[in-house]
Amino acid sequence: MDYFMGIDVGTYETKGMLIDRNANCIATASQGHEMSSPKPGYAEHDAEKIWWGELCTVSRALIEKSGVSPEKIAGIGCSAIGPCCLPVDSECNPLRPGILYGVDVRAERQIRHLIETMGEEYVLKKYGNPITSQSVGPKILWLKENEPEIYKKAARFITASTYMGAKLTGNYCIDRYTAAYFTPMYDLEKDDWDYDNLEMFCRPDQMAQCRWGDEVIGVVSKEAARATGLAEGTPVTTGTADAAADAVGVGVFMPGDMLLMFGSSVYIIHVVPKLIVDRRFWAGPFLFKDTYMVASGMSTTGTLTRWFRDQLSKDLRIRQDNGEEDAYQLLISECMGVPPGSDGLICLPYFSGERTPINDPLARGAFFGLTLHHTRGHLFQACMEGVGYGIAQHFAGYAEMGMETKQIIVVGGGTKNSRWMQIVSDITGKPLKIGDEYGAAFGDALLAALSTGAFGSIEDISKVIRFSGQTKPDFIKTSQYQPYKEVYTKLYLETRDSMHALKNM
Repeated sequence: MDYFMGIDVGTYETKGMLIDRNANCIATASQGHEMSSPKPGYAEHDAEKIWWGELCTVSRALIEKSGVSPEKIAGIGCSAIGPCCLPVDSECNPLRPGILYGVDVRAERQIRHLIETMGEEYVLKKYGNPITSQSVGPKILWLKENEPEIYKKAARFITASTYMGAKLTGNYCIDRYTAAYFTPMYDLEKDDWDYDNLEMFCRPDQMAQCRWGDEVIGVVSKEAARATGLAEGTPVTTGTADAAADAVGVGVFMPGDMLLMFGSSVYIIHVVPKLIVDRRFWAGPFLFKDTYMVASGMSTTGTLTRWFRDQLSKDLRIRQDNGEEDAYQLLISECMGVPPGSDGLICLPYFSGERTPINDPLARGAFFGLTLHHTRGHLFQACMEGVGYGIAQHFAGYAEMGMETKQIIVVGGGTKNSRWMQIVSDITGKPLKIGDEYGAAFGDALLAALSTGAFGSIEDISKVIRFSGQTKPDFIKTSQYQPYKEVYTKLYLETRDSMHALKNM
């Protein structure tokens, strides 16, 4: 029997899975890591240590734990946080740490310059996406202006999944779904790089080749085989961003399907029947030819609750480290009895700027409405509700665009917090299907099976998808949350100028 491997590098953890032809899980492995923030608004990874090093470690662990001969592994697929910006030399050696996705807001000045130079309407019409902190183009310009020696040495500017694929095969490829986030460098009409304007950022030969997510880009090299434990000649798929791989793993393929990824940040993929462009969100191709999506993302979700645990709940973290109950579970228990709206307390979760729908890298986080009555439990629930209000903003925007949502599938570490899932369901008034805990690595393995012919079509994949549960809204609470949603939206608009003023203080 053939087996398929999937490996996903996330913001704080790398996960891997080995499955058989029937999509049964044979083995899993994982390794944690940290995100570096050398300056406020910066977010980085050591690409060689984390992206490649942990791919090798997890691959070897899967082979050892499963007992499967490497020769029986018929394909490997990889995904990672994306889009990122990594300059590498001609030997694929990183020249600096990888600059991460939209949570890294260092290129705010370059974003403004590009918008002023190119014009918002032109950018939106040609590239389908506004230029934001999620865009890779401004980050390449940031390197050019702030680290010119590194910029001059760079043979290529690549994202995390491209780096992993190149280390495995020697071929530099990027899936079109991820390439569309290299705004303003990817031409949606051509489904390829915009070679007319590309040299504003770099040379055309410094970009990866655009491919679809279900293609094989090459095979594992002899050197990569030694590092990973895989057999030389093992087929490697294009690779993609973690959210897209997660979507595959829970069967988000068809128009009307929505993925709500609840990890370090919130990321949403809504599959649509045609290209739909709106300045608040991101548009582009999906993983497969003739498929499209509208995507969006909030900057801090799991990173917000992680900050709350580490900075405001150190006593609970100590108890957890001493072998007692999980700190998050203790915080959730402190929320019991806190009503919807946290007794008049609202959290703006803009602790690392905000991506969609406000697209404001200078936005700041806030707790608004504090009184002496409020407890730590109120504060923690307000964090969860703040993320819920932000998600509701997205759903309202989709409805305004005429997008039909048939099902919402939630994945990621946040799904372990059932209270949070119920809060989001209550705030939005939407039922949420909870995806199986396998995650993006499972989707990567399925893509490997699809690209090598083990599955005949994406419809065949849908037959092996599993779910772990469903959350239904309490419409009484939905009604109670309505005025809080309105205050949440107004609060940002009324404090935006003050947030921006803090940037220069």
